[in-house]
Amino acid sequence: MKRRIREHFPRSIKPIKRKASYFLKDAVDSLLGRRDELTPPRSKIFVGNQDGYKRVGEEFLRYFIELGDLKPGEKVLDVGCGIGRMAVPLTKYLDKDGSYDGFDIVAGGINWCRRKITSKYPNFHFKIANIFNKKYNPRGSCQASEYRFPYENESFDFVLLTSVFTHILPGDMEHYFSEIARVMRKGGRCFITFFLLNEESSDLINAGKSVYDFPYQGEGFRTIHEATPESAVSYDEKFVRYLYGKFGFTIKEPIHFGSWCGRQNALTFQDIVIAAKQ
Repeated sequence: MKRRIREHFPRSIKPIKRKASYFLKDAVDSLLGRRDELTPPRSKIFVGNQDGYKRVGEEFLRYFIELGDLKPGEKVLDVGCGIGRMAVPLTKYLDKDGSYDGFDIVAGGINWCRRKITSKYPNFHFKIANIFNKKYNPRGSCQASEYRFPYENESFDFVLLTSVFTHILPGDMEHYFSEIARVMRKGGRCFITFFLLNEESSDLINAGKSVYDFPYQGEGFRTIHEATPESAVSYDEKFVRYLYGKFGFTIKEPIHFGSWCGRQNALTFQDIVIAAKQ
């Protein structure tokens, strides 16, 4: 199997150097007025980077509309909303009848979204979920498998999870499926990304083509990091399909498989599954 390339800097040094560099670039951007007010400083972005913030957000807005049939007047829930990467482009699309709610375990991202987005778009709301995650929120007081989404039953038309089920374990994922089903209206759609293991992706991993090789086997999943499995998690496609059926969802075929495993002509990096609640 192909192994991920190890970084050549000690973990204790490289992040410090990177953060210092980000603060310097942020200061220069601020002085020169080069940063859009709805783009976070580099030093605050904890998933991806500033260059990809707008690009990925705009890319996924197209997918929400073209693949997920999102309408401007619908009610949207963003599970694991981060620092607003999907929220920002939606401010240009959702109208006065539409709304957006997002929650995340990283308090810094939520606080930035409240200051910069909710202050301008009062139909956009953000909540902190103090859920334990070994990588992103090691001091969390609540387990994901016990967390009740803070919304009423059948509140949303469209629920999105981008790069969330790639970072949580099976019991937590199954519980989230039950909560998604609870808060979605009948006929509503969910848009979720995964790393799905099937014959094609497994063959590409074995051929050394994949970005991630997922060498460590857990109970019902595979991961890139034995000590911190939430770093990146993959699931068997058959298991994921089973969960959709169990909680009353019908997958809108085909699944849009991603390029993460070395697949050619993929739509985007992760695998996209869109499903409707029956």
